[in-house]
Amino acid sequence: MLRARQVGRGPQLTLAMERVRRRAEPKVIALTGGIASGKSTVAGMLAELGAVTVDADELSRAAVAPGTPGLALLVASFGEGVLGADGSLDRERLAKLVFSDPVARGRLEAIVHPLVARLSQERIEEAIAGGAQVVVYEIPLLFETGRESEFPISVLVYLDAASQLRRLMTRSHLDEAAARARIGSQMDLERKRELATWVVDNGGSLSSTRGQVERLWTEHLGAPATPPR
Repeated sequence: MLRARQVGRGPQLTLAMERVRRRAEPKVIALTGGIASGKSTVAGMLAELGAVTVDADELSRAAVAPGTPGLALLVASFGEGVLGADGSLDRERLAKLVFSDPVARGRLEAIVHPLVARLSQERIEEAIAGGAQVVVYEIPLLFETGRESEFPISVLVYLDAASQLRRLMTRSHLDEAAARARIGSQMDLERKRELATWVVDNGGSLSSTRGQVERLWTEHLGAPATPPR
């Protein structure tokens, strides 16, 4: 069920006028969740409704593409063993090095997160300049990286722990120990649930998730009151 933190209520007319005013302004929302919780599914639904999406995972790959300073920094920190035969980053090999080693994970994050933050700001600004009225930034580590203050609205795609573990094992062909290690490398979803503005529960059917997303769009995001000039 779609849930929001409770806020004070004013007169209905004032709320309606405020809703119209807000819909005339571009909105940038952070879409977050846990590994295998269904962030991309919800991002796709929002895109179908008219949002422009920016994906932090895609930006993280661009930041360390062959020939980039980001990849050179990773090789300097972790060695050439993290490279594939074609000279690109072997993400699975790097993942095995860092997910069970907090120190190594910290080195990785210190390199990649600032690069992704800069790229994300550029892409969001480009989307708004191009006339986007709703920009969705899909960022798994929103709260872990302390970037929640950059976004007026955060939406968490929630999944109960047992379902998350099961989906991750199936999706990524991992045994239980490896899946738990990857889940444990991120903030607990229950804690994220407390921090998010809105929560979309993805533990039910696809139609249930879609209904929550459509409600979020209609009541709180949606199209502008007047077309952009």
